[in-house]
This record gives sequence, C-alpha cells and structure tokens, in this order.
Amino acid sequence: MLKFISLGSGSSGNSYLLKSDECCILIDAGINARTMKKHFKELGISLEEIDAIFVTHDHADHIKALGVFANDMKIPVHSTELVHRGINRNHCLSSKLCAEYVRFINKGEPVTIGDLQITPFEVPHDSSDCVGYTVVNNDVTFCLITDAGHVTPLIEQNVSNANYLVLESNHDEDMLMMGPYSAYLKGRIRSDKGHLSNKTAATLIAQHATPKLRHVWLCHLSEENNHPELARKTMESVLRNHGIIPGVDFNVEILKRKTHSEVYDLK
Repeated sequence: MLKFISLGSGSSGNSYLLKSDECCILIDAGINARTMKKHFKELGISLEEIDAIFVTHDHADHIKALGVFANDMKIPVHSTELVHRGINRNHCLSSKLCAEYVRFINKGEPVTIGDLQITPFEVPHDSSDCVGYTVVNNDVTFCLITDAGHVTPLIEQNVSNANYLVLESNHDEDMLMMGPYSAYLKGRIRSDKGHLSNKTAATLIAQHATPKLRHVWLCHLSEENNHPELARKTMESVLRNHGIIPGVDFNVEILKRKTHSEVYDLK
C-alpha cells in the first residue's frame, strides 16, 4: 500500500512524503530541518527510512533542507541537471550538496526506486527548471503539480492519468489584484511562469479528471492572496458547474502550510 503525507505546503516550505511497502521518498525538502525532524518524530517515521529526495525546482521554499538531509543522512537527490545547477547557486542552503548524492533525471524518463516508478514532466515556472511528478505503485497513480504558471497539454495528460492528485491552487485572482503586493510581483504571479489561481486549478480538474480520480489535495496556497475556504468553495463551485459532486465523485482537501497532514492510504 502507498501512503502519502504532506509535511508542509506553501511559501513557508514544501515537502511531501510517499511511503510504500519497499521504500520511502520525499518530493521537495523546503521546510527547515528542525521542523522536518519534529514532523517525522510525531508521525513515527525514522529519517533513516528515506531512500531518495526528488526536487521539483530550485526555489528556497522547496530546497532549504536539502543539504542537511542529503549530506547528513546520505540521501541521493534526484532532479534535472538545470535544477541541480540552480540548487548549487542558491544561498538558502546552509551546506551545499555533496557530489556523491547528486542524481540527474530527465523529463519523461521514469526512475525506479524500490516498488515506485517516478516520472518527471515539465511544468512552466520562473525557476531554473521545474517538473511535476507522477508516481506509480502497482495499480495506484499519484501525481503532484506545484508552481505552475499555466496549464499545458502535458499537465492535462498527467491529471487525466491520476488516481490521487496534489495540485497548486495558489491565489484568488481578486485578492491578488486588490492586495498589497507590488505591480511587478502581481504580474509575476499571474504570468505564464507564475502560479495557478483557484479558478484555473478548479477548471483544470473539472475538464480533465476521469472517473478513476479518488482524491485531490490543493497545495501551495498563498497566505496573503488566498484562504483555504475560498479555494475550497471555488473548487466546489466549478466542479458542480461541470456536473461533478465533491465528496461523491472524489474528495477535495486543503493542505496546511505549517503542519503535517494525516497519513493517507492510497488504495
């Protein structure tokens, strides 16, 4: 059985754990190491169980604990060559990755860790490079898409293949435009290499979810330009307009910024 846990989701730090019968991986390690260790202790999971870390992109809120985990725990870090270059340039890491733990991956090429098959795919974002991940374990397909500036056919395809989906729902468009951010930052967030809005995320799921989709988690909500209930209501409204009933056709939940989620069994 595949298990999923969110360790934190948002600009304060992002990290997600997948644990199967044979292995355990992290997707991103953007939460400070002390908090990560606290979460693991509360969950009853040993850090020694982590077999690999997969990185979506090189922004600080996705990589800040990489050096500590990779070097101290001797965990290989998988990402594209461009992301690894960006990681090496990023000053948020207290210690740079040792070369022996660097693993290069290529978009569209699966990587096998234990009984997990992990395939990175391109996601548009204003980082050195950015990928989403589809992870297959037996008959279960899990997909994670975060920090996406716009929806692409490849993103649509991976959503359509998913049984379980973690998807960015970063901002409410009205809150963003009326909020305190500078015109430059508002433009960056709304650009085709920025972040998905609540409405765009909801429309993506409404148009491309299939009957095999069982659970959706909305991730990376902005603290300043969004609210969990607003993201939920937008999602539910758009889904119902497309004839989809949340809680019946599939479940929708919001991942918390600074606390870990429960342990979800993905069957």
